[in-house]
Amino acid sequence: MSSGLLFISFITRTTKPLKRYWWTSILGWALMITPAQGSLVLRIAIQEGVKQVQIGSSTKAIVRDTTGRAIGELTPNKGFAAELQSGKVALANWISGQMWIEPSAEGYVWIGDRWYRGRTHIIPHKGGITAINYVNIEEYIYSVIGAEMSSNWPQEALKAQAVAARSYALKKRQENINNFYDLGNDQSWQVYKGIKTESPGTYTAVDATQGQVLTYNGQIILALFHSSSGGHTENVEDVWSNSLPYLRAVPDFDQNAPVYQWTESFSQAELKQRISGVGNIISMIPQTTTPHGSVITIKVLGDTGVKTIKGTDVTSALNLKSTRFIVIAKKTEGQQVPTSFQITGKGFGHAVGMSQWGAYNLARNGYNYQQILLYYYQGATLAKIDVR
Repeated sequence: MSSGLLFISFITRTTKPLKRYWWTSILGWALMITPAQGSLVLRIAIQEGVKQVQIGSSTKAIVRDTTGRAIGELTPNKGFAAELQSGKVALANWISGQMWIEPSAEGYVWIGDRWYRGRTHIIPHKGGITAINYVNIEEYIYSVIGAEMSSNWPQEALKAQAVAARSYALKKRQENINNFYDLGNDQSWQVYKGIKTESPGTYTAVDATQGQVLTYNGQIILALFHSSSGGHTENVEDVWSNSLPYLRAVPDFDQNAPVYQWTESFSQAELKQRISGVGNIISMIPQTTTPHGSVITIKVLGDTGVKTIKGTDVTSALNLKSTRFIVIAKKTEGQQVPTSFQITGKGFGHAVGMSQWGAYNLARNGYNYQQILLYYYQGATLAKIDVR
């Protein structure tokens, strides 16, 4: 792999704007490319620090060692177990400090339990082995859109998701100090499931927005997104510590989302088991909230103690959809300790950046993807990268 220049030019077309913006041009920075194709490649950790992972290829694949020397071939559509052996990667009859699996004729690679485009890099890591998918960024986005949105949603919503996902991936790649990979593949990053979540709808959206990203002051932005805010998105600093000028709270358009409002119920025993240290829980009252109602900290009062915990810890312990919730205690007449609790909430996710259900509704009402993006990412500019 070698470095190339990433040029950024700003896009100026938009119609029926939610807001109007003006653009200029700027030169970007060096990123990894594939020399033969001139395409930008991402490194996605699929399995990390595991004892063993299934590896394969849909076509004949070359196996290379740490130096890049070919040491064998994989038979098509046959699974092989890769594992750690004496601090090295062992696969079939081969052992090396690292291994590459390179399919022929644009074949797919099998990692764990599904097919991926690109090639596979296997390394000793975190006491086990880590399997990393090297994939062209546009092909990566084919999958991410289908994993993050329904592929039958309006094209303008899918296009907005494509640009946001591309921007997020490149920003994370720039920030990540990990020497082995750029991103993971789950909700801690953005969901990537290989060719399983590709479809004609995702191909169209990605191809129509090829290379397009969001920038602020000439830098690609951290384009966070979530499912539904429950009526209003959040300023990023109210949810996390760092303030970013383009992640501003705005009214959302997610009112008909299936997760706009939700209710969960817990018995006293269930709640006591999941939130321990205070005995039987009597009440849970928010102590600090964001301006738009998301719980930052909550006071949990029990019959043997009291403690204040983070709203995010409550959502994790109770598997709630968001931190925008209230807790209602249900008591039997004559008893002080509640027998059950009803939690009512709004939205799904952290409520920062683009609301996917908001994008869906805006697209259905005739707004294009540029307008959707520039609404949820305030002051950002739509640009296009050119890797040379």
